[in-house]
Amino acid sequence: MKLLPTILAGVFVAETQAFQDSRGAFSRLFCERELAEAVAGRQIEQINHSRTATVGAVRGLHFQRPPHAEMKMVRCLRGRVWDVAVDLRKGSPTFLQWHAQELSTANALMLVIPEGCAHGFQVLEPDSELLYLHTASYTPSAEGGLRFDDPALNIPWPLPVADLSERDQEHPLINQNFQSITV
Repeated sequence: MKLLPTILAGVFVAETQAFQDSRGAFSRLFCERELAEAVAGRQIEQINHSRTATVGAVRGLHFQRPPHAEMKMVRCLRGRVWDVAVDLRKGSPTFLQWHAQELSTANALMLVIPEGCAHGFQVLEPDSELLYLHTASYTPSAEGGLRFDDPALNIPWPLPVADLSERDQEHPLINQNFQSITV
């Protein structure tokens, strides 16, 4: 397992190598020692799994506000997605910038997204499944979201958006009243 930095401080791509033989394949999904630089003493408090059927569907962009802010580690177990992290951290030199990474079963990559960043993805293959490791439990009163099509972010989603939840459609656009996240 190897950590590759991105343009957003604290956002990493974790590269893993699958070992294959005649029986199939084996991959390490998490290793505290090898992810120590990114995890930095945090503990995994919640593990979630999602399956999204529709190609073009977008989930997100979601985040949790302090004191319930969370680091997420996201890996694709089936299919293929375009995974996005957006920097919302107060004082960050990359505030409102984003990093996107294709995650798939084939490339075995994991996106590590620190507290203070929003996360979302678009499905590129039907029935794509993601595994999420979280350093904080989900707290509805702390949740926040950004619109996937916010002009302030200008994210060029690879496919036309085919499916979006009502909740994700209702996230406000970023304006002069937008509050950055202090982590």
